[in-house]
Amino acid sequence: MVQRLPLIEYPESDGQPMTESDPTRDYLVYAVSALRLFFQGRRNVYVSGNLFIYYEEGNPKKCISPDVFVIFGVSKRQRRSYKAWQEGDKLPSFVLEITSRSTKKEDESNKPKLYASLGVQEYFQYDPTGDYLQPQLKGQRLVDGQYQPIAVQSSPEEGEYSLLSQTLGLELRLKVPQASILSGLAPASLDLRFYDPISNTQLLTFEETEEARTQAESLQQQAEQAKQQAEQARETEALERRASIPRLLAIGLTPEQIAQALNLPLEEVESSTAE
Repeated sequence: MVQRLPLIEYPESDGQPMTESDPTRDYLVYAVSALRLFFQGRRNVYVSGNLFIYYEEGNPKKCISPDVFVIFGVSKRQRRSYKAWQEGDKLPSFVLEITSRSTKKEDESNKPKLYASLGVQEYFQYDPTGDYLQPQLKGQRLVDGQYQPIAVQSSPEEGEYSLLSQTLGLELRLKVPQASILSGLAPASLDLRFYDPISNTQLLTFEETEEARTQAESLQQQAEQAKQQAEQARETEALERRASIPRLLAIGLTPEQIAQALNLPLEEVESSTAE
């Protein structure tokens, strides 16, 4: 009698909430949505976050769950969990962790070692509140099996700080509120956004893109309405000037004088006179 091996379960949830704070959730949602939109034209780029990634078949304990990650070379589809051995052993090339009080130790010590051993090319960390990381945005790139810090590009006069992700071809930029710069105080929060360095444009979420499209359409409609109103006003003014020609003729003005006074072509005044 053939003995069946026990079925190995790979949980899809640990029963814990997705995040412990609004800022953490907001940045997680923004990053996943914006990156999905940016890579929507590439079929073999998978963007997700807070999803269990199993990297060793038969061992459910060999699992990671980055806040935000990008995997190249696998299909763009919905998954309940990610099993590397079913995906050509592809693992994330880019990881972003939104650091909080409960994740600080893991994000700073254990995860970098594990991600490096798995070949994650770039590992970024961001602390929305500025309470747990210094600096609040960090980036590391894998070089010869070891993470090396990514240089920070800064523009203090604009309050902007950025790190380049070579893996994504994008910049992660922070914008510090101007009031904090002038006062010399640490900002209460920073604004993290992805930017396309080639076009120098900010990556938007699907919702932000739709809102921008709606606003653009509204502005176009307003411009068209203003143009129509201006044309109607000009037509009304022209009609009023033409209507005054008989009255001016009646008081003895010549066609030349009327044309000059009303800013009308002489031919038009003479034509009205003939009528």
